[in-house]
Amino acid sequence: MTTTRRGRRPGAPDTRAAILAAARELFAASGHAGTSVRAVAAAAGVDAALVHHYFGTKDDLFLAALAVRVDPRTAMIPVIEGGVEGAGERIMRVFLEVWDDEESRLPLLALFRGIVEPGGRQLLRDGFLRMVLGPVGQALGLDEPDRRMTLVASQLVGIVMLRYLLVVEPLASAPPDVLVATYAPVLQGYLDGPLP
Repeated sequence: MTTTRRGRRPGAPDTRAAILAAARELFAASGHAGTSVRAVAAAAGVDAALVHHYFGTKDDLFLAALAVRVDPRTAMIPVIEGGVEGAGERIMRVFLEVWDDEESRLPLLALFRGIVEPGGRQLLRDGFLRMVLGPVGQALGLDEPDRRMTLVASQLVGIVMLRYLLVVEPLASAPPDVLVATYAPVLQGYLDGPLP
């Protein structure tokens, strides 16, 4: 007599993929704040402890679900360590290093293209503003960090749209040093200049 096993599925080779698929769907539908590790686990048919085992924190799971090759939290450490002075230039350099690398750029482009789909805007907002730029503003000790980092984001998203998505010249083929020289002062003004 065979017995049917009840309960959640144990860890298996396809478990990690099932967790990622569930996480992508839930993050897209409910955003970072509206998605819990327990909800992802339930959708994947596993225990929440297994989600933590494979991915660590909810933030780590979110980044894995986005399939980005570079952990932006790690990439932004040099920006933070250097303090506010010169942070605009450091942000631009990190931004261009990530986006000019084709392996990093492809999943990020998919994320940006998805902003027109349901949940896409929330993924971009949670991934880019909440997990990348927001902590930078806090760590730099900016006054009005949310407002200032949203202004920084507006500039960076514009560059993504024109340079990488729409491939508008001469921006698309401009050397990184030219872009840094052009945009770093603008970003620096957003970081420490007077706000209207």
